[in-house]
Amino acid sequence: MRLTLVHDWLNQLGGAEDVLKTLVEMYPQAPIYTSIYWHDKMPPEWQAWNLHTLWIDRLPLIHQKHQLYFPLYPLAWRGLHVQDVDVVLSNKSGFCHGLNTEAVHICYCLAPTRYVWQYEAYMERENVPRPARALLRPLVGYLKRWDYQAAQRVDHFIAISTEIQQRIQHYYDRDSVIIYPPVETERFQPVGQPDDYFLSLGRLIPYKRVDLAVQACTRLGLPLKVAGRGRDLERLQAMAGPTVEFLGYVPNEALPELFARAKAFIFPGLEDFGITPVQAQAAGRPVIAFKGGGALDTVLAGVTGEFFEEPTVESLMAVLQNFDATRYNPTDCRDHALRFDSRVFKTQLSAFIEQALVAKE
Repeated sequence: MRLTLVHDWLNQLGGAEDVLKTLVEMYPQAPIYTSIYWHDKMPPEWQAWNLHTLWIDRLPLIHQKHQLYFPLYPLAWRGLHVQDVDVVLSNKSGFCHGLNTEAVHICYCLAPTRYVWQYEAYMERENVPRPARALLRPLVGYLKRWDYQAAQRVDHFIAISTEIQQRIQHYYDRDSVIIYPPVETERFQPVGQPDDYFLSLGRLIPYKRVDLAVQACTRLGLPLKVAGRGRDLERLQAMAGPTVEFLGYVPNEALPELFARAKAFIFPGLEDFGITPVQAQAAGRPVIAFKGGGALDTVLAGVTGEFFEEPTVESLMAVLQNFDATRYNPTDCRDHALRFDSRVFKTQLSAFIEQALVAKE
């Protein structure tokens, strides 16, 4: 089977790149097409990959300010013709699904293009300057039409969560199956008696809503460790009381114990999927999550954690006040997390691709 991988851009590391890394493990000989590639910001070992960029990779400052070139991405991807392969597998949150091919095109959809369908929220989340937002806003209608038409050329959609499956149906009028993103659960294991702290982990940016955890634990006098860096740090520190500790960047090798020693993991944002709650459960710890987005797929209320209903400090406080960590069995938490293991992802995706090829014959 001849397979080609497609990825929107490689100028930053995040969940999309974790998925791509797993796809390269599955198909190490596959060529990879991406719009831009910032060598200095990507892991050195990735330079051994069979990477191909589009013409926009040569535009000035595009690696640092890729949002400013949003109107050009459809043109660039529409000009890519992938030939002489059996399968194109696109790992998409932007416009990369808009390429041309006669192969079976399977789109692993991380999200319908956010800066088209959720424009204002995306621009706020990425801290795009207001003059740039105003400049791009008139193009959104055109980009929506292009994005929708590109989605109709995809043969099969795979969604990363129920939330994304619903968006694919709503925005693209397309059915999809769910295959959850890969999580390296083997890195995390339960330990003995946990310590007396709650944990928050992730980029410190406004949409992650770490402020809810900081304020709730401050008002209740509960110990909270906040791991991560980001532009929201000073604002969070200003609202934090003496029971809140900011750890800054925590290296990967220290994360398993940090998760396993926590009383519970607090996940207050609205995410498309969310890997950190799965990591916490793999370490045997329950999760307290906002009731929405990917958390609805990854947390079992009353078994592996609890939900708070509204994105407010008071709603989270109500759960924290009645929270008893001893109610949750570490084995149950870990068993549930194994549903999202990388090996499950690889098995399910490989089977889906094989079935799609057979269906075309």
